[in-house]
Amino acid sequence: MRFQTPLVPARLIRRYKRFLADIRLEDGSEAVAHCANPGSMMGLAEPGTRIWVEPNDDPRKKLKYGWRLVDHENGHFTGVDTGLPNRALRAALQAREVAELAGYDTVRPEQKYGAGSRIDFLLSGAGLPDAYVEVKSVTLSRAPGTAEFPDSVTARGAKHLGELARVAQAGHRAVLFYLVQRSDAQTVRVAGDIDPGYARALEAARAAGVSVLSYRADISPDQITIGHRLHHD
Repeated sequence: MRFQTPLVPARLIRRYKRFLADIRLEDGSEAVAHCANPGSMMGLAEPGTRIWVEPNDDPRKKLKYGWRLVDHENGHFTGVDTGLPNRALRAALQAREVAELAGYDTVRPEQKYGAGSRIDFLLSGAGLPDAYVEVKSVTLSRAPGTAEFPDSVTARGAKHLGELARVAQAGHRAVLFYLVQRSDAQTVRVAGDIDPGYARALEAARAAGVSVLSYRADISPDQITIGHRLHHD
């Protein structure tokens, strides 16, 4: 999935109020960028970090830039926009590029299910049980090559795991899809020290029949696409 508008480099001045970031562009001018990430962004929001932002000229938007990437300045990138994984995965599912889910020919996003929840994708195909796919964006890394989820306590994430467990128990296919938005990741694991409740909920969900798929995104300032599968610890 290519970015709609070519990204431009900048330096982060500060992130605040979760969804705002002061940035300095290469010409020295300063602006406020939208930060589409409600998490803690641990390790990704240090002042002075090199970032990539997407300009927009939409008169309906107050902010003229959206923060998309952290540039680690070693050839690797982290995608910080939590909306991008769903769009990239939808394109990959429709093109049948995810081997474990390639048998499904119908992809329906944002379908209601459970107790007032919405599943990211409901997949259907002839002769197959419906597949309920919940997507999580993974950006945290505290050890080289290892990505972790979550980066903060997520009661919502635990709730989704409970819903997926009930789907699996009802005879459907339930899939938790970790999309790791770090080009330097080789494995992914649960950050149980950050959120023990989420770790317990995941263990219970897997015992109920929920499967876990972890894929790394291939990231550049031009595009984000679904890369190869990662080992899940």
